[in-house]
Amino acid sequence: MLKMTRCARPLSLAALVVMGGCVNYAGIDHRQTLLTPEGAPSASLADARLPAAPWPTDNWWQQYADAQLDRLVAKAWASNPGLQEVRARADKANAYQEYYDADCAPQVDAAGGVSRSRLSRSEDFAGQGNRYVSVRSLGVTFDYDLDLWGGKRSAWEASVNQARAAEVELQSARLLLAANVVKAYNQLTYAWDVVDLSERDLKRLRNLQSLTGDRFHNGLDNKSQLQRVDGLVARAEASLLGARSDVEIARLQLSALLGAGVDGARDIVRPKPLKSTEAALPESLHAELLGRRPDIVAARWRVEAESRTVASVKTRFYPNINLRAAGGIHAMSGDSFNDTVSRFWNITPTVTVPLFDAGRLRADLKQSNADLDLAIARYNATLNTALHQVATSVTELQAVNRQIGLQRTARDTAQSSFDLAVERFEVGENNFLDSLNIEEQLIEDELRLALLSSKQIDLAVGLVTALGGGYQPESVNVQ
Repeated sequence: MLKMTRCARPLSLAALVVMGGCVNYAGIDHRQTLLTPEGAPSASLADARLPAAPWPTDNWWQQYADAQLDRLVAKAWASNPGLQEVRARADKANAYQEYYDADCAPQVDAAGGVSRSRLSRSEDFAGQGNRYVSVRSLGVTFDYDLDLWGGKRSAWEASVNQARAAEVELQSARLLLAANVVKAYNQLTYAWDVVDLSERDLKRLRNLQSLTGDRFHNGLDNKSQLQRVDGLVARAEASLLGARSDVEIARLQLSALLGAGVDGARDIVRPKPLKSTEAALPESLHAELLGRRPDIVAARWRVEAESRTVASVKTRFYPNINLRAAGGIHAMSGDSFNDTVSRFWNITPTVTVPLFDAGRLRADLKQSNADLDLAIARYNATLNTALHQVATSVTELQAVNRQIGLQRTARDTAQSSFDLAVERFEVGENNFLDSLNIEEQLIEDELRLALLSSKQIDLAVGLVTALGGGYQPESVNVQ
């Protein structure tokens, strides 16, 4: 009994020294906390006065029933360089996941070879030298990290979550690209409307120029009035040139989104006017916005990935056991390759204990916790931005809808006044000059209405984007 006690004491002391010598991560933790929708003030969304409707679908732009627009979105998804870059990042993240998946499995290698050597006297066990030796070898090695504390599994889980985040970010990029294509298409439509109204205004001013010239030659108007109209005609011609230039610029911007090059703009024909759709909000906005926005979901996966990375780094503070084994054949000259004397094997368990590596390990853990704080901060910022985007889109849509109603009334009034002036001119109760002056107000009202209608479609697209654009979520459980 005394002998066993004497033997056990040194072993116990050694165990205490080993375990006590292990570094620790006391006092190292992340600081940020995840923001929740309840923690982000959003009373303005609750007060929003928009009709209730389902969430957008993933082909939401098809509501405009424009075949050319459908083709442009599909082409942008296939050829846009920015989207291809995001897709490449997703492929890279998936490759990392496969790497960490393979890293969790045992590593088995096989090797074989033949060597021929001339031995010097110092290398020759017989002390003779000037001898030739051939060595033939064939062997297999087995290496396995037991991963007692789950460090490799945590690293694998982090890579899985990073891959999920990259895939969701790809969906987010597709959504933003589709939205930008629709907005650029809408801008092209508006540019053509401006061209039409600019041509109409130029025609009106040329009629006014002709009429003023006749009145000047008849002594009814002075030269300053004629020069004033000439200046208005020149300004209208310049405006028309600018409007036509805006059409080409809008085409080029749309072509750039398609990744089609400069010549791709030639294939884009004049769009049909996009019909505005009624803006609406889902009834379950607060409950489901977190899962419907791909950028929020991706940010949440990033948080989960960094939390698993922290868990993986913490396992480096503990002892680790690695098991290595090897076996094979090693035959020299004159020995039979198949004889038992040529065979070998060995098993080498290795225990690694971090004793004097506290500085590096604690620094690595601090960096991982800082990365986690950064991911949480980005998630909180993304959530906050999402709520503000929805609130801003709703507020602007409500205002634009009211403006369009008032502007449409003004346009209709100007149209009625112009129609009446034309009727009075045709029966001789009014002169043509009055009709031209009233038409000026009508053209201005038409231009304002076209601008507001274009803005309404842009805001509706922005609201669809803010609501996630039909993204179908997956469950995200942060442990």
